[in-house]
Amino acid sequence: MKFRQEPHIPHGQAPRTAIVLCNLGTPDEPTAPALRRYLAEFLSDPRVVEIPRLAWLPILHGIILRTRPAKSAAKYASVWLPEGSPLKVWTERQATLLRGYLGERGHQVTVRYAMRYGNPSIASVLDELKAEGTTRVLVLPAYPQYSGTTTASVMDAVTAWSRPVRHLPEFRFVNRYHDDPGYIQALARRIRAHWMAYGQGEHLVMSFHGVPERTLHLGDPYHCECHKTARLLARELGLAKDRYTLTFQSRFGKAKWLEPYTEPTLVAMAGKGLKNVDVVCPGFTSDCLETLEEINMEAREAFLHAGGQQFQYIPCLNDAPEWIRALTDIAERHLQGWPTQRADDPMELQASRERALALGAKS
Repeated sequence: MKFRQEPHIPHGQAPRTAIVLCNLGTPDEPTAPALRRYLAEFLSDPRVVEIPRLAWLPILHGIILRTRPAKSAAKYASVWLPEGSPLKVWTERQATLLRGYLGERGHQVTVRYAMRYGNPSIASVLDELKAEGTTRVLVLPAYPQYSGTTTASVMDAVTAWSRPVRHLPEFRFVNRYHDDPGYIQALARRIRAHWMAYGQGEHLVMSFHGVPERTLHLGDPYHCECHKTARLLARELGLAKDRYTLTFQSRFGKAKWLEPYTEPTLVAMAGKGLKNVDVVCPGFTSDCLETLEEINMEAREAFLHAGGQQFQYIPCLNDAPEWIRALTDIAERHLQGWPTQRADDPMELQASRERALALGAKS
């Protein structure tokens, strides 16, 4: 392996800390060529599709990438915003707000967002940070529940970038925050605010992104962490077990995925006489194709067609202040011990030290 030539090391340079907020990804535009590039990268990841390469790649390039991009492009076009993909818009906004909230607490930290698939790529963002002299990087995935298909794939991308780099920055990774009190409370506040504005339905469906069932049997903790999030959220909302249901969406291919599936569950509920349902997607911290099109359009239509009368989709956390505060708390805990305080404010430095000590005492 050929290692990169490193730039001249500026001796005496103060340590620089950065956070990279990583989300799944999005095409650059809602067109078939852009979707073909995006899906080729996404579905080529062995973390996402655990089928032997010799069997899978001919199917991917010979069938899927010839038929699916146009259909997916039409779906993306139905939710595309003037500023771009909803996932990109919300993730970028979260990164900006996270930097501001950390700054208010006295932390001088660079915060960038990156996408595991598509742009800006994790590699390109790490290149920029290294060129700026960043010496410490906290990688913060936008996935509350850990899965090998998502969180571990982010780590793969960081590792791949690291291989040819001679002088690496120090890395830390946030694996999960599915049971973080701030995250759970932010979800509950989001739901209560929606109920106050639009009324509460008869039943709350919590829809999480699905993964193949075999990943559970092979040791992936995702299924268990989704259930724990749902239990904690229901408890925070004061919901009895018969007032909410956990489901999984976004099934792909013919293999069995985690059940129950979201859309069939909603259809069955309508068939049994349920007229008014609320649907929230706790595992998505930003609204995206899977929430805005798959749930708020396709699942809505299926429920109403099956006899339901009112379908209320509750938006993701997006830029809700409660969520940004929770995200700031998560980041701050994982930054402990790194020099992030502004050196020009002694009083703030002391306050930050006291907060760090208090956090350490609680953990």
